[in-house]
Amino acid sequence: MNQQIAFLGLGVMGGSMAANLARSGYSVKAWNRTPNRPGIEIAASAGATVVPSIREAVTSADVVFSCVGDVPDVEEVILGSGGVAESARPGTLVIDTSTIGPDAARKMGTELKKRNLHFLDAPISGGDIGAKKGTLTIMVGGEPADFEESKPLLEVLGKTIRLCGSVGSGQGVKLCNQVLCAIHMVALCEAMQLARQQGIDPNLVVEVCSTGAAGSWALSNLGSKIAESDFQPGFMIKHMLKDLRLVQETVQSSGEQLSGVELADGLFKIVQKLDDGTGGEQGTQAMIRAFRE
Repeated sequence: MNQQIAFLGLGVMGGSMAANLARSGYSVKAWNRTPNRPGIEIAASAGATVVPSIREAVTSADVVFSCVGDVPDVEEVILGSGGVAESARPGTLVIDTSTIGPDAARKMGTELKKRNLHFLDAPISGGDIGAKKGTLTIMVGGEPADFEESKPLLEVLGKTIRLCGSVGSGQGVKLCNQVLCAIHMVALCEAMQLARQQGIDPNLVVEVCSTGAAGSWALSNLGSKIAESDFQPGFMIKHMLKDLRLVQETVQSSGEQLSGVELADGLFKIVQKLDDGTGGEQGTQAMIRAFRE
């Protein structure tokens, strides 16, 4: 475990991921754009060294992880002034766990290759629960040799780790994953509403239906939160809306229409507008508010 790790982005997911790497014995230098966030303390308390700049984090790193928001955020952190491309040593492996879509990932890979840097797109699924427990699903795109180098690290972070193809392929599978997550949430919210209308305890629906053909991660992990009106984010609505935007951008060129995606997108946007426009900060289970408010 002599590898030096840089971890950029200590949000809801990244803080716990950096912490897991540090607890596993890796030397981790971590950085976050915004100070005083909970993820910073989570990483630091596990043994990661939090530094004030990307340059300081990555200069001596063998592997650089990034876990930030949208495409512009990833481009700024990796390709921007003072970013990874300028500061990392030749031969460094860069692993981006953000969801940015296949086109942006391929662009990232091409630009980094020009700098003699290796790149894997490795978007993640499993929410804050998976990040904390180290049970994430990690969908990887890139060269097989880079994937093999990354596996000991990824195995600290996740339970299901799959090389999906060349750079951009991990993003492609992640977008399929987000379609499933978004539309599952529509079904879950409608089931909770139906239970409520019949005077049935929603927790009973979770308990019983989780064991049958209707069982899903969303039902088991988020059903009880909906029943208790617990909308604390494991994965924020604003991030899901970004992912659904990427899905829609990806299919536009083919002329296809994904009706389920459009339905879920519309429901999430209703909630995003609530609370003076801050509803998007809540977890995706807050979609239920589109049915009730």
